[in-house]
Amino acid sequence: MPSTIVDSAIFGNIFATETMRRVWSDENRTQKYLDVEAALARVQGRLGLIPAEAAEEIVRHCSIDRIEMDKLRQQTERIGYPVLGVVSQLTALCRDGLGEYCHWGATTQDITDTATVLQLREALELIEAELEAISAALADLARRYRDTPMAGRSNLQQAVPVSFGYKMAGLLSAIERHRERLAQMRPRVLVGEFAGAAGTLASLEKGALETQAGLMLELGLGQPVIAWHTIRDCIAEVGCFLGLLGGTLGKLSLDVKLLMQTEVGEVFEPFAHGRGSSSTMPQKRNPISSCYIHAAISVVRQHAAALMDAMVADHERSTGPWEIEWIVLPEAFCLSAGALRQARTMLEGLEVDPARMRANLALTNGLVASEAVMMGLGPHLGRERAHDLVYDLCREAIAQNRPLLELLAGNAEISRHLDRAALARLCDPANYLGLSGVMVDRVLSRLG
Repeated sequence: MPSTIVDSAIFGNIFATETMRRVWSDENRTQKYLDVEAALARVQGRLGLIPAEAAEEIVRHCSIDRIEMDKLRQQTERIGYPVLGVVSQLTALCRDGLGEYCHWGATTQDITDTATVLQLREALELIEAELEAISAALADLARRYRDTPMAGRSNLQQAVPVSFGYKMAGLLSAIERHRERLAQMRPRVLVGEFAGAAGTLASLEKGALETQAGLMLELGLGQPVIAWHTIRDCIAEVGCFLGLLGGTLGKLSLDVKLLMQTEVGEVFEPFAHGRGSSSTMPQKRNPISSCYIHAAISVVRQHAAALMDAMVADHERSTGPWEIEWIVLPEAFCLSAGALRQARTMLEGLEVDPARMRANLALTNGLVASEAVMMGLGPHLGRERAHDLVYDLCREAIAQNRPLLELLAGNAEISRHLDRAALARLCDPANYLGLSGVMVDRVLSRLG
């Protein structure tokens, strides 16, 4: 009977994804424990630290279908940690007492942390795939709408024109930085743990570092330079990465929500019959994906803070902070996966209305081009005089509800320098996109 939003039979595929849930499932986590135990046995068997026969017997039983999950639940409730229950069942499965060589020289946290890192590797691969797809969708939008004018907005007011492609390219640049962060983070994070009770490997009289090196090679993980049982910065870094990524997805969702407002109507989430409908207002088309992204990433940010709390661990083995990670990591990744999937779906089917963008640029009777006019007059009148004159004419245009161009053309001081045609060119928002297109091209040129 699922009770959390990410495991809900109703909400689960909205706030999370099936593939990410599978990564953090009891079954996958337990199999990762077994994978570590099997790798440890293989390495120690080759090194002669345990009998080869024992290694073979242990490896033979390291499969999730050999573990009684209900019994493991009971063992974990009694002991406090699942690894010892797994080792106990594994030992019992082995013949002739060979299972006693299982877990040789390891401690519970070695297996738990290394299994977690294996889960992180799988989870980050899923994140990377979604980022790649989102990057491609944003790049397509940036190219397609490179020169499509729309109102840039400051403090929710129309500011100066930009292109929609420029807006998308800005988000694309952030997604590309997240992909770079992910690549840079992997070598720091994907490092296993095998260090014994207090991290000194005192449990193995010989072959300790050889076992550690072989185990990590077997699992495809980095070898730790020193134990990190209570040095948790790399796990916290993963949380911070998810928090940063969520911030960018939140920026995207907020802008889409605002652009979908009835009074704006420039961009819409993909249409599907009934999606975003209201139970009482048939005309409604709510920004569903954006709402779910907003909710999910807000929680992920709090989880990032919790993972930083988990860094404050006592001595060589902690009393509680470690368990914070068990609670937080699965949900942080599941919610992030859900937000990424919502963002990808939204961007791949985003409906853009260039005509409405152009119409909205005309709402202010040309005021959106006031900076362009001021800069155009600057060489003739001086910047300060040009600013003050255009400012006064803008106030007049608002008071009289008249086009700014009419007032500009009718002003004697201005008309001495610029005719109506020149002023019309200055008042056309499409002529004041600055280097929007160049910046789009620069972002696109850096894509791998």
